Amino acid sequence: MSLTTEVVVIGAGPAGSAAAITLARAGREVLVVDKATFPRDKFCGDGLTADALRRLESLGLDPATVASWTPVHDVWLRGPAGHQIHLPLPDDGGLFAVVARRRDLDAAMVEVARAAGAELIEGTACTAVSVRPEGVRVDLSDGRGVSARYLVAADGMWSPVRKALGLSLTGYRGDWHAFRQYFRGVSTRAATELFCWFEPDFLPGYAWAFPSGSGTANVGFGIRRGSRWQVGDMAHLWRDLLRRPHIRQVLGATAEPEGPPRAWPIPARIGRIPLTSGDGRVLFAGDAAAATDPMTGEGIGQALATGTWAARAVIAAGPGDPQRARTHYQERVRRELIADHALSALLVRALQHRRGARFAIRLAGLTPWTRRNFRRSRRRCRAGWCHARRSRSPWRGTR
Repeated sequence: MSLTTEVVVIGAGPAGSAAAITLARAGREVLVVDKATFPRDKFCGDGLTADALRRLESLGLDPATVASWTPVHDVWLRGPAGHQIHLPLPDDGGLFAVVARRRDLDAAMVEVARAAGAELIEGTACTAVSVRPEGVRVDLSDGRGVSARYLVAADGMWSPVRKALGLSLTGYRGDWHAFRQYFRGVSTRAATELFCWFEPDFLPGYAWAFPSGSGTANVGFGIRRGSRWQVGDMAHLWRDLLRRPHIRQVLGATAEPEGPPRAWPIPARIGRIPLTSGDGRVLFAGDAAAATDPMTGEGIGQALATGTWAARAVIAAGPGDPQRARTHYQERVRRELIADHALSALLVRALQHRRGARFAIRLAGLTPWTRRNFRRSRRRCRAGWCHARRSRSPWRGTR
């Protein structure tokens, strides 16, 4: 059986859903295919920055549909020498940081895509991709084939689409590796406040505890590949990390694992990996584009952005001009992300050393001005788009 659509999106995570919503609202026929059945868990830190929140709001997500939606108003940073600073987020009735489990967030985004008019096929994998002058052909694991003018590949770090087109980087296993575990019965502070620990032996990586709803926390750490630690060391490092007094104190005496720990690679080399196929019929987004921030490990905001931009490139180009779509998308990503990522990569160098990490954290907490600008984060977040909405917005006053 053969299916025909204007655009096929492989992957229904944040990047794929953002692309599908944008396309469907523009009147394009769009089919989303994902090997999973939603809701499903996704290994992640679950943090949503101000940039991600603005993008979710513009895509029409209602926070009430995300069961674990947990606004954060207090951030704590601890440097490698034990110095701590408190960064209270602006208390003006809006949101600057939220934690939401990906199981809940992604399922809610899928429903927004459906409501916008996108069709979804779940529990079905992409097994083959071929590009033709008039479009693309995708073979599915259920025996069906899909013909489309364009393909948005939002299929993750190990992108089957990228592999099928011969565009994978040989031997590439991510720039960072992360490890997380959910804990229940955590202290009141761990259930409501956000903690980042820049441990001296983890630099330039860090450990975290993010409140994830109903008295639980997402606790984890990340290390950079090529640092003193190897991926095989992570289970041992995790046990050692949980024994550290300042982390035990935050989690509380009654904290216990909710399930097993999980590890995953983080691709962070956008600009050094092809963003599209040569003819422009296939556009990569999210982790398939290696769009994660190389300093913080943030990936949801970048996934939403690249998914939206890929869709807009397809809309602007129309069915018969894939080279225009290719150029449009590449220029947007270069303008919006690549320069910022280059700066983040430079900052990672400073964070490799205790002195650099100590200086950065002390600088962030030095004065009310530095605290205010640090908590507003990067330039795209400072305008506070989602917190500047009128009071009727469901995002205002969310607690």
